[in-house]
Amino acid sequence: MADIMDIIKERRSIRQYDTTRPIPDDVLNQVLEAVRWSPSWANSQCWEVIVVKDPQVKQKLQGCFTRNPALQAVVDAPVVIGLCGKLGAAGFYKGQSTTKLGDWYMFDLGIAAQTLCLAAHALGLGTVITGLFNIDMANAALGVPEGYQLVSLIPMGYPAKGSPAPRRREIGEFTHMDKF
Repeated sequence: MADIMDIIKERRSIRQYDTTRPIPDDVLNQVLEAVRWSPSWANSQCWEVIVVKDPQVKQKLQGCFTRNPALQAVVDAPVVIGLCGKLGAAGFYKGQSTTKLGDWYMFDLGIAAQTLCLAAHALGLGTVITGLFNIDMANAALGVPEGYQLVSLIPMGYPAKGSPAPRRREIGEFTHMDKF
């Protein structure tokens, strides 16, 4: 496995996949194992993962997108991961929200999504985290039950091509010492 800093620096949003190359089950399971070990609020593990391989389901999901550059990736990727959060679990104690920010499921799912994407990249897979789609339509297409919320659809597969790194801000451009 590559050095963690190399994995972080080299990971890109991939929107074009090798459509002839499926993801072996053992590789998919390694990615899911990484999600399993993601940190979460009080170990709430509030994520649920829907693994979509069925072309008809992917077609339905594609219909939930409009102006999204990942529109084609949803059907071309061999797998689309639906990342859902259990509502009222992260950031709650005895059924009560414990912070000003309320439900932390978005924070925990962000961590899980990053873990998934970094693990996928380390295994030679590409991913793109999508959020610009009709969530209600996608919830219905995936049968997401009450009490859960689909947060992201993540196409995943072997990249058809690489892409260069975009410009990144220097540490001094976003770091503040002691006060903002």
